[in-house]
Amino acid sequence: MFVCICNGVTDSQIRQAAANGCREVSELTMRTGCGATCGSCMDMAKLVALLAHPECRQGLKDIYGVGNARADACR
Repeated sequence: MFVCICNGVTDSQIRQAAANGCREVSELTMRTGCGATCGSCMDMAKLVALLAHPECRQGLKDIYGVGNARADACR
């Protein structure tokens, strides 16, 4: 699925970048080009990258207000 239409970046490319150690949004943009044009894809790109890190999946609870310290290290 395309996440960034402007630069043709797919969810697979974002997951691959995350698997290769990408942990910051700015680094994701540098590695894939995602968000470099209009930026409207960044919320979805962050979610895809977050879900690619097993230790961060639980962090979604913190993002939605439940409270989990691990999420802070994975944003």
